[in-house]
Amino acid sequence: MKAFFATLLVFTTLLSCKTETTTNTQESLPLKTGDWHAVLDVQDGKQLPFTFKVNDNNTLTVFNAEEEINVEDINVEGDTITIQFPVYEGIIKGTFDSTNISAKYIKPSLNRIVNFTATYGKKDRFEIEDEPSVDMTGSWETIFSPGTEDSYVAKGIFIQDGNTLTGTFRTTTGDYRYLEGVVYGNYFELSTFDGAHAFLFSGQVEGDQLKGTFYSGNHFKEPFEAMRNDAYELPDANALTYIKDGYDGLEFTFPNLKGESISLNDDNLKGKVRIIQIMGTWCPNCLDETRYYVDYYNAYKTDDLEFLALAFEYAPTKEKAFKSIERLKDNANVPYPILLAQYGSADKAKSQEKLPMLNQILSYPTTIFVDKKGVVRKIHTGFDGPATGEKYEVFKREFDAFVTELLAE
Repeated sequence: MKAFFATLLVFTTLLSCKTETTTNTQESLPLKTGDWHAVLDVQDGKQLPFTFKVNDNNTLTVFNAEEEINVEDINVEGDTITIQFPVYEGIIKGTFDSTNISAKYIKPSLNRIVNFTATYGKKDRFEIEDEPSVDMTGSWETIFSPGTEDSYVAKGIFIQDGNTLTGTFRTTTGDYRYLEGVVYGNYFELSTFDGAHAFLFSGQVEGDQLKGTFYSGNHFKEPFEAMRNDAYELPDANALTYIKDGYDGLEFTFPNLKGESISLNDDNLKGKVRIIQIMGTWCPNCLDETRYYVDYYNAYKTDDLEFLALAFEYAPTKEKAFKSIERLKDNANVPYPILLAQYGSADKAKSQEKLPMLNQILSYPTTIFVDKKGVVRKIHTGFDGPATGEKYEVFKREFDAFVTELLAE
């Protein structure tokens, strides 16, 4: 434990150091251009792999199945490199030469540090140890942490092409985004890394059942079980969160980036359809949802429709929380207000205290639809992002149809 805090102190100090040389002023990044293979050390001696490319224009592109994340904020000083991911606070910091990086993946606000290494010239994410003896293509009825009070249901959606496996797990609170991996024999491995979350799923298939372990960074793991079930559906996302008896509706007052107090019932919002987004800047599902809402807002902007985002931040200070909000607004070009609802914790039970009229805050994100009369008409828990394929298309169609209905009233 003492060694951990000593390491944390060293890297917290490194984070505060001013970096004088950046890729914006260099003729070329001192890393070989082309394909790189990276690994993060998780638990049980396992490693979470992902791939990225160093581009000619001094940027990196991180790959997760169909997802490509462009990373531009890369700072170099001597043999020290710092890679700052867009939107999220997570960074990779350590030493390097032209074909190797030895570093740490750091999330300062959560005091988390994970060992990271990267090597030039290897394109495959996972090593393929054998030909597959199973085909995981299809839907899987899944339960995480089975038999415990922390258990929750999910739906695995996978496509297998030879050894290659892609897909995601949908839950009542969102999805695990773009997972990419392999099947060899009856074993499978899937991973994703987006700068905010580092996920590894490892398991074994026996007939129409599978068992495995889910690793989140090096701080958390849990078992999961699944059975093949193409007819399985999750509980209705529109029935999980609701206004409690005894409350007339939704009310809140939170500050915007200028420190101004914004209320749901301010005069400039009355008589409009209001879409309230409960979210966090640290949350990849929330970023997926925000990008969709930004596109929708820009494409269908009308004086009768307003979006408001309520940010629940784990950043330890108000200043750092506002900085995270500003980074999200700039990166995703968010045109609507993002209000700071909470900082210092993203605990859902504590967050509900800020919105006591809700029966629960089950998920970041959650969307609340308020009509022109101020009546809460629907609350949608979670978000089926682009990694869910058809479910994402269904969400977009249903969202557009319902908002159109509200606007027509």
